[in-house]
Amino acid sequence: MWSGPRNLSTALMRSFENRVDTDVWDEPLYAYYLNETKKNHPMKDEIIKNYPTDINKIIKLMSNEPHNNKICYQKHMTHHILEQTPLHWIENGINCFLIRHPKEVIDSYIKKNNLSESSDIGFPGQYRIFQKVKKLNRELIVINADDIYKNPEKLLKLLCEKLNIKYSNKMIKWPLGSRSSDGCWHKVWYDTVKLSTSFEKKINKNINIPSEFLSIYNECLDIYNEINFFNLNNDEYQYYIKSFQYTFSEQIKWKRNKQFASKLYSTK
Repeated sequence: MWSGPRNLSTALMRSFENRVDTDVWDEPLYAYYLNETKKNHPMKDEIIKNYPTDINKIIKLMSNEPHNNKICYQKHMTHHILEQTPLHWIENGINCFLIRHPKEVIDSYIKKNNLSESSDIGFPGQYRIFQKVKKLNRELIVINADDIYKNPEKLLKLLCEKLNIKYSNKMIKWPLGSRSSDGCWHKVWYDTVKLSTSFEKKINKNINIPSEFLSIYNECLDIYNEINFFNLNNDEYQYYIKSFQYTFSEQIKWKRNKQFASKLYSTK
């Protein structure tokens, strides 16, 4: 599951971990990312000390067959993928993309950490992986966090269908507290999710992006809008996939033609 920070990603990991047939791995590349970038994140030294930083060893571990034929759910932060990070290994699994509107991501992130560039919140990295999966000619699986807030059962059923696994009611509620599977960074980042037992109702609020972050916001918004077109709750897009059983290249062609037609008619 490819997500940026502050994006419901840990709650979704909780949801999958509560299945009896699933093991989860929390941010396998975090220590590698910190070791390479020297970013001054909370608990940086402790994370680097306690988790693997050798990218080749991590890739080997991530590519191993799951134990006892279980589903292996890997929660990845897209900003942990650097320009030099190999991506060949993602072909071994099913890649899903969890997105959230950048206004909400930025508003949440700057309360916990310093934001200096768009890569800090993962949108460019997510787009790079998104393009990689496109080139593999595989169907894109995109989940919008807002849609989970609105109707978690519906979205989880759609996701399970795409993953060809049986939906479980256990995915809707989970026990309170931390997990042994949580990275040690849970002490900083997971306060809210540790107090949760389900996907909480979203509280709508007005968000004003501080002027110093507007250029980052606009860059991320363009990426968000492009990826969001493919989300599981876009009924029109999903209808065309199911009705005509398009190949992925045909899906992209249909999207481009639709956008062109929309622009054409809007000028009349």
